[in-house]
Amino acid sequence: MPAMNMIQALRSAMDVMLERDPDVLVFGEDVGFFGGVFRCTEGLQKKYGKRRVFDAPIAEAGIVATAVGMGAYGLRPVVEIQFADYIYPATDQLISEAARLRYRSAGDFTAPLTVRSPYGGGIFGGQTHSQSPEAIFTHVAGLKTVIPSTPYDAKGLLIAAIEDDDPVIFFEPKRIYNGPFDGHHDRPVTPWAKHPASEVPEGYYSIPLGKAAIVRPGEAVTVLAYGTMVHVALASAELAEVDAEVIDLRTLNPLDIETIVASVKKTGRCVIVHEATRTGGFGGELSALVQEHCFHHLEAPVARVTGWDTPYPHAFEWEYFPGPKRVAEALRQAMEA
Repeated sequence: MPAMNMIQALRSAMDVMLERDPDVLVFGEDVGFFGGVFRCTEGLQKKYGKRRVFDAPIAEAGIVATAVGMGAYGLRPVVEIQFADYIYPATDQLISEAARLRYRSAGDFTAPLTVRSPYGGGIFGGQTHSQSPEAIFTHVAGLKTVIPSTPYDAKGLLIAAIEDDDPVIFFEPKRIYNGPFDGHHDRPVTPWAKHPASEVPEGYYSIPLGKAAIVRPGEAVTVLAYGTMVHVALASAELAEVDAEVIDLRTLNPLDIETIVASVKKTGRCVIVHEATRTGGFGGELSALVQEHCFHHLEAPVARVTGWDTPYPHAFEWEYFPGPKRVAEALRQAMEA
């Protein structure tokens, strides 16, 4: 199997689905001729033509509204919002239209659209190119929210998202497009080619939505993470010298609560890590679920390591970013509680 970075894996997923299904099409901001700001769609317009892969105006509400209509007519649009920070103008279409279409039509219509968008920080993008808005969409009944952490998962999950008959928000951690990132920003970048999850089949395969992955088995404490934070959690367990079980959620909605509960009942401790702001973040929902399902098994309070309740700072990127030092301290405190 060839080694791919996440950009190549995502492109391969779209390539596979464009070839397999004539109802699949790709459009968005600069995705056609230019190949996307991160080059995830590079070469697809040349291969499939301007009717299947094309550019859209910089009008997020219009892009998603068009995709909802296409989905109602039986197409499977895959749209790209250039940065997750700019998805907000489309939230009305996503929440009031796409997420409600199956329900309001009593199943006569669906909205099988996939909205791809780079998200998260770690690239000095400042307040308008670093946000993590996943919790907004996990709140909405009818939407599915997916966040991969490796090239292998990115391709399999994106194929599953495109095949799903309901709308899927597919956030791509841009800090790990070209290589895994453990939060040590002062170290050289490691390419995906040196990671086993970069071995990605060229053809079709899918990973079911709603199934988490245990990426590091352990007995002492459960760590729940997704996206870039999966790699930070792995580094933090080594730094803290704690036998942590690290779970990559992969899909936030639907959530694999069975895997979470089984792990926390085994370890008796839980640390939740995400880059988004703390208040109203998805970690709060995870914490509540762990408490509800595992109360009598917990030996310490559920801990959260998150971004701060501020706009994403440019000058203080690494103070905001939940790095290994902060996560390792939370792991130690969980063990001492």
